[in-house]
Amino acid sequence: MSERSEATEGVAALASSAGPVRLGALRHRDFRLFWIGQLISQIGTWMQSVAQAWLVLDLTHSPLQLGLVSALQFTPVLLFSPVGGVLSDRFAKRKVLLVSQTAMQLQAFVLAALVWSGRVEYWHVVVLAAIYGLGRAIDIPARQSYITDLVGRSDLANAVALNSVIMNGARIVGPAVAGLLIAAFGVALAFFLNGVSFVAVLVALVAIRTEGRPDINSRLGIREGVLGALSYAAATPPVAFTLGLMVAVSLVVLNFNVVVPLVARDVLNQGAHGFGLLMSALGAGAVAGAFGVALFRRGQPPLTFLVASAATLCAGLIALAAAGHFVVAALVLALLGCCQILFTTGCNTTLQLIAPNELRGRVMGLYTVTFAGMTPFGSLLVGWVAEHQGIRVACAAGGAIGLLGVAVLVLIAHRGGITWSHGHAV
Repeated sequence: MSERSEATEGVAALASSAGPVRLGALRHRDFRLFWIGQLISQIGTWMQSVAQAWLVLDLTHSPLQLGLVSALQFTPVLLFSPVGGVLSDRFAKRKVLLVSQTAMQLQAFVLAALVWSGRVEYWHVVVLAAIYGLGRAIDIPARQSYITDLVGRSDLANAVALNSVIMNGARIVGPAVAGLLIAAFGVALAFFLNGVSFVAVLVALVAIRTEGRPDINSRLGIREGVLGALSYAAATPPVAFTLGLMVAVSLVVLNFNVVVPLVARDVLNQGAHGFGLLMSALGAGAVAGAFGVALFRRGQPPLTFLVASAATLCAGLIALAAAGHFVVAALVLALLGCCQILFTTGCNTTLQLIAPNELRGRVMGLYTVTFAGMTPFGSLLVGWVAEHQGIRVACAAGGAIGLLGVAVLVLIAHRGGITWSHGHAV
């Protein structure tokens, strides 16, 4: 039985003859349902992200302990995303997503109940953050690889960009709403509304016809599956280079959940509302970048584009270290948000278009490790440096180290004879 809906099959036949078109992913019914459900759910997710960071600072007043919570939330992503990728290649992705989304919904409700009861303690947040991270370790590889099942390869670049539009549109709305709610009602309501927001994506998944069935010939054990993905990545230079860039940038640059609240509080003397607005500025830039990608990107971007966007991200973090006014910081964060989307969607699209179907879930598991899995180390590093030297030093050092890492990777790849252009327009 085909894993696509009848409507998707018809559109896929058209796409194969006409090639990718602007906003072509929205022609697919199941993708539209998934896209709308994710939009609502992601608003709640960003509300919880802001509320959790503010709750930790309120409980501990410690940048290091904020970094520790972020690290523990992403440690399961580092350890178990390859396992999540194997599960995505062994089981129907729709069912995997139903389980992971339900688990994260329950986590949000438990956190809301603890805060409302007045009994919440720091260790509660730590444990629940780790549980949430475990859910994400299963969810992200399945969700990323499911997109190709929903739209096919011809509309993949557009689908990835549209997915980034909603993820980062939510980054604008969620933090701004969370800041207002926290100032007026406290953090508990933000956690509760996040739990409610999961209903939208769960309903969408129930209505979707595309199962995302695995390749019947690739049902390997978890150990064999992970080792197979690592061997494939090591033997494929563009994949290895792309994952290396993701490691370098994610480790020292993409730690905004720790950086932004500390810049808001310690540099700009802002409260929860100002923090929410800064996160919204980051999201606004990301949405602008995602719309640009959705409208203009065709197929796989050249590796030089990934290098340029990675280097700009690193330089932007250095600029944030020098920002002393709210408006300047917001503008820098908007630029960072735009560059982050150009970089991450480029890496995502590159990996999914290069990887064969039977390895796609596992390759996206490796992508998840390099993207979200580096956060534990980056968060602890930023938190430690900020606690001892201040957040300005932490930002400047992170940007400089990131630039050095990108330069080293480019030098190694150049000496290895990598092909920088794939013959596709950005």
